[in-house]
Amino acid sequence: MVENKWKDDISTQIDGLSSLVYRSNLLGSDRSVVNIGGGNTSSKTVEKDFKGEDIEVMWVKGSGSDLATMKADNFTGLKLADIQPLMEREDMTDEEMVEYLSHCMIDAKHPRSSIETLLHAFLPFKQVDHTHPDAIISIACADNGKEIAEQIYGNKFVWVPYIRPGFKLSRMIAEGVKNNPDAELVIMEKHGLVTWGETSKESYNKTIDIINQAEAYITQQASNQSIFGGSKYEPLPEAYRKELFADIMPFIRGQVSKDKKMLVTYNDDASVLEFVNSKQAKELSQVGAACPDHLVHTKRTPLFIDWDPQSETQEALKEKITAGLSAYKEAYIAYFERNKTDGDQLVEPLPRIILIPGLGMLNTGKSWTAANISEQLYHRAIAVMAGTCSLGNFVSLNEAESYAVEYWPLELYKLSLAPAEKEFSRQVAFVTGGAGGIGTATTYRLINDGAHVVIADINMDGAEKLANEVNEQYGANRAFAVQMDVTKEEEVKQAIQDSVRKYGGIDILVNNAGLASSSPFEETTMEQWNLNMNVLVTGYFLVAREVFKLLKEQDIGGNMVFIGSKNSIYAGKNAAAYSTAKAAEVHLARTIAADGGPFGIRVNSILPDAVIRGSKIWDSSWKKERASSYGIGTDDLEEHYRKRTILNVNILPDDIAESIAFLASSKAAKTTGCMVTVDGGVAAAFTR
Repeated sequence: MVENKWKDDISTQIDGLSSLVYRSNLLGSDRSVVNIGGGNTSSKTVEKDFKGEDIEVMWVKGSGSDLATMKADNFTGLKLADIQPLMEREDMTDEEMVEYLSHCMIDAKHPRSSIETLLHAFLPFKQVDHTHPDAIISIACADNGKEIAEQIYGNKFVWVPYIRPGFKLSRMIAEGVKNNPDAELVIMEKHGLVTWGETSKESYNKTIDIINQAEAYITQQASNQSIFGGSKYEPLPEAYRKELFADIMPFIRGQVSKDKKMLVTYNDDASVLEFVNSKQAKELSQVGAACPDHLVHTKRTPLFIDWDPQSETQEALKEKITAGLSAYKEAYIAYFERNKTDGDQLVEPLPRIILIPGLGMLNTGKSWTAANISEQLYHRAIAVMAGTCSLGNFVSLNEAESYAVEYWPLELYKLSLAPAEKEFSRQVAFVTGGAGGIGTATTYRLINDGAHVVIADINMDGAEKLANEVNEQYGANRAFAVQMDVTKEEEVKQAIQDSVRKYGGIDILVNNAGLASSSPFEETTMEQWNLNMNVLVTGYFLVAREVFKLLKEQDIGGNMVFIGSKNSIYAGKNAAAYSTAKAAEVHLARTIAADGGPFGIRVNSILPDAVIRGSKIWDSSWKKERASSYGIGTDDLEEHYRKRTILNVNILPDDIAESIAFLASSKAAKTTGCMVTVDGGVAAAFTR
């Protein structure tokens, strides 16, 4: 049952628009009530116009907002007196409606009003809510839905046959309510619920009560039934599922990213496994989307992989995925060709949702957030199908209706509100030593330009702290922390697998983890020698090897940037172990560049010098050792390094991050096997 979250101690302190915001946030906080990004709410109030005169204003959700998080500035105020005459019209195109409503706004700075603004304006109630509750859509998508609604609500509901949102639907709802004085709700076939009240509290309570009546009825009907016809397959063991996801996600990502890169996520919770393993899953999944809101983010149907997890091999699964993606693309293009109108442009003809028995659900999107929205909405679709199947047969929008929603200009407009994509949008970077000075600067530089970043560091506390800071600033799951000692092969493999399960793959490796030691050559111990070689050579090799294999599996190219040192080509005094390891490191990068070229894998190196600020390395004994080798104090070291550069500058972590971004970007698309010095100009280290 849906929880009633209304709190009088909060609501009594607010009114008008503030009360609408409170109500909207409560409704949006439960995704079984309102789809993410969907639904709309309104409130009719009296406001002062620019002349100081009282006018009736309708506040309605602005297009592109989400009820769960929207604030007052996400609502649009419209002069109700200007809208109400539209009730006398017989028809109005979407374009005419949008243009007309733009002139009704009380403030041109307000966002464009909801697609369903007229639905709210035409109803004679102060508060109106349009939601997409799972329980109500279960009824709205049942072939006997109207009869079920009569059993639950008697004569207190209005049933509206499916019609795409707009002028006609708004007028139809208003007329239906007018013709039924006892009406307390409207059920929109294959769409959702409309409720109302005199106050925000009354409207909210009515919505929750109506949903819970439907919930109780569905629960009773389902009590003696096997959901989705019962089980056909058993889920694979959890450990094996994780292993299998890590194996197939880069494979899938490569195939869905040939035109535009996509991230891939997965979900294998109990409700998903119950559905994909059921007898009816294949048939039900292909009926169509449960409502327009679902369709926009999940497409009309998911890709269902008809694989037997108990008897078929992993290789057979990959073969079926390849065949399934090819068939899906071909079918989608045919669907587009059958239904297109002048001006329509084909969107990506690939699935947003992939269902695999025994395993779960995979989701694709241009970002983690986009993939997650598709995932959340398919969870809602599963819940709706479960409810509908306990009542009757699941029905959906037909092909023409589906296409009209998917390619509807007003719906596409909402998607167009997203910010323009940046250089590293749709890409995943894996940064070793990610919690250090260069790693932190690199993380922020790549995130700023659209990337998702895996922060890999032996210091998990530091990596998690940085990831939390990034996600707080840029949005959930833009950064992900993994603990990894680069010298331990199993930890490297595990960190890469964890990253794959998070984002579907990797596009950019920044091999940056490091340390340093300094001593006269004859005093260099085996411990110092081996430590430098293990971290700076073996560690770079292990990480690069695992990422190289992953990039080949994805088959969409990729980038590696190694962080070498001025010492890679200049024999620094009292630094035999460090300088030798750094020289080996950049030569390793060149060998990988030679091997990676045929696969579109570019590998380049950056040679910094004396990046002291923010560095964990320089906080160690290295700083004291280097100062000692020059016969100066540690406090004088930064100034010493500045003075020895031709440009008379210090090198900062942001300087290195900027060069990393350049080498990983499309601007360096034809550069590989290169060494770029970022040292302020140290003449002794000029390449020859």
